Amino acid sequence: MELYILFISFFLVALIYSSVGFGGGSSYLALMAQPFFGLMPDTIRPAALLCNIVVVTGGTYVYYKEGKVKVGEIWPFIVASVPMAFIGGYWKLKDDTFFILLGFTLLIAAFFLWLKPKSEAPQTNPVSGQVLLGGGIGMLSGLVSIGGGIFLSPILHLLNWFDAKKISALASVFILVNSLGGLIGQATSGAHFNWPLILPLLMAVLLGGQLGSRLGAKRFNAVYIRRITALLIFFAAINILKDHL
Repeated sequence: MELYILFISFFLVALIYSSVGFGGGSSYLALMAQPFFGLMPDTIRPAALLCNIVVVTGGTYVYYKEGKVKVGEIWPFIVASVPMAFIGGYWKLKDDTFFILLGFTLLIAAFFLWLKPKSEAPQTNPVSGQVLLGGGIGMLSGLVSIGGGIFLSPILHLLNWFDAKKISALASVFILVNSLGGLIGQATSGAHFNWPLILPLLMAVLLGGQLGSRLGAKRFNAVYIRRITALLIFFAAINILKDHL
């Protein structure tokens, strides 16, 4: 019964997130970390990253084919983020420490999701700032097993560093490479891959992600989706912290 609930939930999360350019890692974590399922961090972390990779790979390919993925704009964000995501993934946290960090991370993610993106003309931005921002988000992403796009995208909108299309393309690549970096770090440290659980979830996000990317944000109001998701993540975070603080 628990697996059926997760399958349906992951399908819906992937459908919604892929329609607005995200992978859904924060919501996968929020779901699996609920006490009802009784899953431990060693199981949760690799499962979330693998689901992330499945969802954003298609989006990254589409952005690349459309010419929106440009190395000159992306490299400052990933040059530090990928190594930091690897270190974060390699770093094994105590169970309670992981759930507490995850809970507070989800609260911050909910805040960023609630914000409405700006629509002003992009401003110039320093390469050093991009490297520092990417590295900081990369470390947090590796520790809690998200791609980091849920932080990067709203921050870039707030700072007004790029236009909306470039931010979506950048976030997609950022999520993919950080998820891979974190996953390699976990595998190197001997992470447990619970394939009987992971494989059905990968199928769910593959189906949901493909459907969502085809429907696209034009069929949904992106702001409403982000804010409904923010509320769900907020209450999931409170429930996690309630059991581990």
